[in-house]
Amino acid sequence: MKFWSEKMWSAFLVTFIRIFLGYNWLMSGWGKLSGDQPFDASGFLSNALANPVIDRATGEPLYPTYLSFLEHVALPNVKVINIMVPWGEFLVGLGLVVGALSLTAAFFGLLLNFMFIFSGSVSNNPWFLLLGILIVLAGRNTGRFGVDRYLLPWLRDAAGKLARSQRRTEGAGTGV
Repeated sequence: MKFWSEKMWSAFLVTFIRIFLGYNWLMSGWGKLSGDQPFDASGFLSNALANPVIDRATGEPLYPTYLSFLEHVALPNVKVINIMVPWGEFLVGLGLVVGALSLTAAFFGLLLNFMFIFSGSVSNNPWFLLLGILIVLAGRNTGRFGVDRYLLPWLRDAAGKLARSQRRTEGAGTGV
């Protein structure tokens, strides 16, 4: 674990992985955002419901909870999904390419990968899952050569100042 999270040369490796994965997410999202036709997930969602991933031994769907989510949440709110998927892919890619909030971007990329796999769409998703897990394992080393190097310390300082300010405000009226 220390190899991924602390070593300088593993930071180079994870930076390469991060940029490669980010570029793929960025281009996927950009293709959906800038296409000739507006992105519409309703066909994909309907197909995932009509052709679920089935256990060959029992003939039962492997992910019934996910199918319920698709049927009762995603399809009725497909207009929201049509916004969230392309923008999510684009922002995950942007975060990974520039190394800004890269662990957060990797987490949401993993979440998207799992959603696509649960729907039966294999394509490059297992490969992206593996790369995303490597990025998460690297922890703070992920953004060593990116915006995170400057952004995360600034966010920590800002959060600390806010917390101290809250404590002073709460303690002011108690007579302590």
